[in-house]
Amino acid sequence: QVRLVESGGGLVQAGGSLRLSCAASGDIDNISAVGWYRQAPGKQRDMVATITAGSSANYADSVKGRFTISRDNAKNTVYLQMNNLKPEDTAVYYCNAEIHWAWSKNNYWGQGTQVTVSS
Repeated sequence: QVRLVESGGGLVQAGGSLRLSCAASGDIDNISAVGWYRQAPGKQRDMVATITAGSSANYADSVKGRFTISRDNAKNTVYLQMNNLKPEDTAVYYCNAEIHWAWSKNNYWGQGTQVTVSS
């Protein structure tokens, strides 16, 4: 059994910063790719940033230069540092992880954390 828990969301003014965390626990041998996604009301869930096991990062154009994804493999945790936040960043943010255990590889989603940016 694996659990992904996001935290760090909240209400912030435009121009402010937040740091999201995604902590994995349970039956884990190792974690390969991890991604942050977001979904605004009435819209589809979109990729925000991804990071490979080797810490190679990829970002959506809308967040490049403002967001930074990182990981701490010892803690099974991935972070999303969000700076210079804009009202259009308002959404529920989810993490997604590819987790290996024994002979299996499965994809998991967290429950999401709300980020609200006021203008």
